[in-house]
Amino acid sequence: MLGTSIDRAASHALLDAFVEAGGNFLDTAKVYADWVPGELSRSEKLLGDWMAARGNRSGLLLATKGAHPDLPDTAPRVSPRCISKDLEDSLRNLRTDVIDLYWLHRDDLQQPVAALIDTLNRHQKAGKIRAFGCSNWTTARIRAANAYAESSGQNSFIANQPMWSAAVIDPQAVRSFDPTLVAMDLNAHVLHRESQLACVPYSSQANGLFSKMALQFSPAQRLRSSARGLYHYLKGVRTFYPHFANARRFAALRRIAIEQELTIIQVTLAYLLSQPFQVFPIVGCRTPDQLRESMAAATVRLSSAAIAAVDAAV
Repeated sequence: MLGTSIDRAASHALLDAFVEAGGNFLDTAKVYADWVPGELSRSEKLLGDWMAARGNRSGLLLATKGAHPDLPDTAPRVSPRCISKDLEDSLRNLRTDVIDLYWLHRDDLQQPVAALIDTLNRHQKAGKIRAFGCSNWTTARIRAANAYAESSGQNSFIANQPMWSAAVIDPQAVRSFDPTLVAMDLNAHVLHRESQLACVPYSSQANGLFSKMALQFSPAQRLRSSARGLYHYLKGVRTFYPHFANARRFAALRRIAIEQELTIIQVTLAYLLSQPFQVFPIVGCRTPDQLRESMAAATVRLSSAAIAAVDAAV
């Protein structure tokens, strides 16, 4: 929401604070903020203006995504032509000559993976992107694309960006909301463990689910800390996240937070950072305090026993 509900000044302040705290990886998309009426690609353009004003492009790892439907249209746009157009638009919006990590924002099962991998490699050889990955792709399609890349002597996806957090996700609810979204599942987790493919999950804090639940335990709140009390609270939360299962997940995360003197957000991010493959959670902070709290999780790691305890809480 940079440049929309978070205005230009506040967006620049957040980005400045992120860099000052040691952050260097920024992830955006050509379509970000297009769901708000007005100019298109405002988040990319804001980042481009900010980097130009600060003169700091060379010190950043810049990622953006293309091949997303043109909102509010839902027709697939995953093709060599659409990828090429979106890449050129993003380079112009971001005021840069090269994208460090370029993502295919969606997939189209009707498109052969060979044509998509060939296109990305062509842009890589032209110096327009340094590496590429996929977002909202199924495990089968990732395996097929990377197998084709290897067999043809070309570069493959270096990372995957799925919906993933410590929360239990209802795949059917996700598909009902948007059938093009793909959440982390057991098959994808196996792929990452076996291949050590990096993961850059979005919705890494489950849209603030657990931090909102933690507020119910503050002295100002009267919600009972039982599963049923949490169920009634969760009825008002987006139903990607099953009520009772995530009440149990929250209880497991809260125990770890109390034992290690961490906030619930820090434990939620540490759950991802402690996986047996490289994970770089995306955080969408709205305030400096949220940014500082999230950044403090960067060095927190959970034991395999703690991870297993969270996974078992369903």
